[in-house]
Amino acid sequence: MDSHSSSYHSTSSVSGFYSFLANGLDELETTAFSANFLSFQYLQRVLSSLRSFHAQLTILVQKLRLPVGEKWLDEYMDESSKLWEACHVIKSAASAMEGYCSAGSNIVSSLLGFHDDEFGDYDHYRQVLWAIDGCRREYVGLTETNKTLIERRIEPLGLSFNENNISFPMQSNFNGFMGFRGVLYAMRNVTTLLLMILLEGLVYCGPVSSFTCEGDCNGGMPNMVFGSNFMASIARLRRRVADEMESIGQGMPGILLYELRRARFAIEEVRSEVKRSVDSGTEVVQVGEKAERLKVCFGGLRNGVESIVGQLDDFFDEIVEGRKKLLDLCSRR
Repeated sequence: MDSHSSSYHSTSSVSGFYSFLANGLDELETTAFSANFLSFQYLQRVLSSLRSFHAQLTILVQKLRLPVGEKWLDEYMDESSKLWEACHVIKSAASAMEGYCSAGSNIVSSLLGFHDDEFGDYDHYRQVLWAIDGCRREYVGLTETNKTLIERRIEPLGLSFNENNISFPMQSNFNGFMGFRGVLYAMRNVTTLLLMILLEGLVYCGPVSSFTCEGDCNGGMPNMVFGSNFMASIARLRRRVADEMESIGQGMPGILLYELRRARFAIEEVRSEVKRSVDSGTEVVQVGEKAERLKVCFGGLRNGVESIVGQLDDFFDEIVEGRKKLLDLCSRR
């Protein structure tokens, strides 16, 4: 796990775990937006935090020495199974961006195939427009596939975010298993929040973001006592994400990844200029700078995809290891 994940000390108490969650969420809220929102840099930090939280949860279970044969293990296994499934959807969607990157490379190749002083032939223009249209079709197909992934594989997991989901009811059953049931409830909320950021950035965001707040986004937080710092942290991060989502989404469904949006914008700039040249019959497109910009955009997109997929593969290994540790722990008692 990277330095971000290892920057926190291990915790062996329930109260310490809540503080650990609060610190991690506060860091995401205060530092992540120094970069472009929903960039690979930010999403990698979100995924790193999710991995760190999951690892510390496994450590906490081992420290608490919970009773064997109780429902806590079933509840943990259920939550880790949902996490596993959601991350596989994210990996599938991220990996599928490779097709879009290849289509983008075709545009770059069509631009670089000619020198600026030669790029006045309409056949050359049409070749570039054909490559651009192919890339646009690739994006449409990608979003349609990802929307289906959300509907068929994510929605059944019950990850939808709502006000009731972030409130922390003060009920005695949340103190069950030495407070571990409350910890699982907290982790369910944190996991939902972080997964929804990853899903809307890398998979699909509908016309209305899952982070849209109606009324108060604090989830009844002023009435909280136990775990109130954690609840304040999750509410602040959710509010910050909701504001950012509103500013970039603008009600248009699609994939909100920053590098993808940047590449699409660069493509549309090239398309507009080429179309204008074709319509006027006089202007000549200067291709060198535009081709280089597209090359950088798609290179960054491809590198980011590889990094996210690699991090997810490591996380899958950690989930399997964590589940095995707890099963072995119970079998030895």
